[in-house]
Amino acid sequence: MPSDLDTLIEFGFEREKAELAIKQTGGLQEAIDWLDKNSEKTVAQLKEEQASAVEEPPALKPGEEAKSLQCDDCGKQFRSVAQAEFHASKSGHENFSESTEEIKPLTEEEKAQKLELMKQRLAEKRAAQAEQEKIDRKKNEQIRLKATKESQDIKEELQKKERIKEAQAKKREKQEEADARKRVLAKLEADKQERKLKAEQEKAKRAGTAVPEKKEVAGSTSSGPTTSKPASAYTEARLALQTPTGRVMKTFPVETTLFEVAHALQQDGIEVETFTQNFPRKVFDKTDFGMTLKEAGMVPSAALVVK
Repeated sequence: MPSDLDTLIEFGFEREKAELAIKQTGGLQEAIDWLDKNSEKTVAQLKEEQASAVEEPPALKPGEEAKSLQCDDCGKQFRSVAQAEFHASKSGHENFSESTEEIKPLTEEEKAQKLELMKQRLAEKRAAQAEQEKIDRKKNEQIRLKATKESQDIKEELQKKERIKEAQAKKREKQEEADARKRVLAKLEADKQERKLKAEQEKAKRAGTAVPEKKEVAGSTSSGPTTSKPASAYTEARLALQTPTGRVMKTFPVETTLFEVAHALQQDGIEVETFTQNFPRKVFDKTDFGMTLKEAGMVPSAALVVK
């Protein structure tokens, strides 16, 4: 015949919890009641409660006459005074009275029904826990996806700002190059007109006719005040230097040599092999570094690529 412990284990209860129930109550019927009452608690919680309890309710002694005591506060019945006292210590209930009603032991069928009911409750509890875990996993996944999206949005915003910054830098560089081309074209036109005037003046002198006067180059002057000055009037040159590490703006005296400019960049950690001017296209290598900025035609300003 199977023991009470085997019967509880057969109906799906954990061995440790079933052992605690038998130890706590002393019989199958009481163990079933105890397991029903503590179905929501884990083995660890039950052990902790057992360790902290002042005393355990003593089981019925051999030959002890069964008594029926009733808790007037909750209506629960007990077989012995010891069990009623234990109930009072745990629940705080104080009102008890004797009952003529005898607590009848459960039949085997009733025991099986009660065990089956507890088994169903256990299954329902586990199903509810599994459903809650599923909900928690879904929430955690939503939180993770939201955090990932926010991180991606921040990354895209930074990339967008970086692209705007690069576009603005390229626009400034193109504008500076366009301005440099205009200045060079104006200078070339002025030189052309100067040579033409000089040739006409020499021709007039030889012919003994009136010497033509100097004409203003179209676009070089205006009827109003002007701030433009010939290159010889400048004492400094402003250089826009495109280096491997970024764009650098520097100002030097017009008599500064390219060697001195390279040395200044070297102090910033930039090694220089050549200076390249895009318009007009010209490359200044180390053999040209003895030239001054004025001699290289970089006054009042120039845009150079440093390699």
